[in-house]
Amino acid sequence: MGVLRTAVIVNPTKCDEGSLREKVEAELAAAGCPAPLWSTTTADSTGRQQTEAAVAAGVHVVFVCGGDGTVMECVGALAGRPVALSVLPAGTGNLLARNLDLPTDIAGAVAAAIGGARRSIDVGRAGERCFAVMAGIGFDADIMNDAPEGLKARTGALAYAVAALRHLRGESMRVNISIDGGTPMRRRARSVLVANTGRLQAGVRLLRKAEPDDGVLDVAVLAPDTLRHWLAMAASVLVRRRKVPHMEIFTARSVYIHATRPQPRQLDGDVIGTDHDLSIEVLPQALLVCVPQ
Repeated sequence: MGVLRTAVIVNPTKCDEGSLREKVEAELAAAGCPAPLWSTTTADSTGRQQTEAAVAAGVHVVFVCGGDGTVMECVGALAGRPVALSVLPAGTGNLLARNLDLPTDIAGAVAAAIGGARRSIDVGRAGERCFAVMAGIGFDADIMNDAPEGLKARTGALAYAVAALRHLRGESMRVNISIDGGTPMRRRARSVLVANTGRLQAGVRLLRKAEPDDGVLDVAVLAPDTLRHWLAMAASVLVRRRKVPHMEIFTARSVYIHATRPQPRQLDGDVIGTDHDLSIEVLPQALLVCVPQ
């Protein structure tokens, strides 16, 4: 490979850009690497275009500093390409970094990019967009949409708990779920999750068997009707029981979800609007991620 060429895509609303630049360039220089290409996201250009430009410039690694939404945009540009992603966590969730046990400091992330390994992981694709962690329709998207931004900045995962409490007593939705093109299954549910990894905010592992490189997605149908059901489900998840009440789990290479009335939808915590349908397929081993040796 020769000299490692890198780029940094940064969401300036999530970090101190000046301090970040100073630290990243210092770490790269100490390792004998040239200064990275540097791009910032905007409200209209949220990371994908910047990443595509970096790939076209011939970089080997793209560092991404931002929230889960910024990381997701960059994943969409890198999927299927021989350019590795290195995450510099800066948001409230940092779900990809947490699920892959990536370094949470700049020095560690740069060290993994320079002297670490490359791990190939699966990516989920929904239409023209990709995600690396989890997509969903229903209750989970309501949480993402309703978590107060100010509280997220101050308390992180607590903001999602507050939003969840607001929506606990919401109505169930009626959905038809088709796994790998099979006969649709009819369900009443509060949420349907399509997961590449198993951990949620605060390190809670919702899906014990979900692995980011197994070539399939885990589909979880959550169907609690009462507060007692929610508590039983939450308790089972927290103590890591093998079977969680009011939750069905399937594995799929593709999944199509149709709700009888429009529902909010999310990809890696980024709400993508309200619709009846969510159609997702897995792209096996499509993304290279920088990990420690």
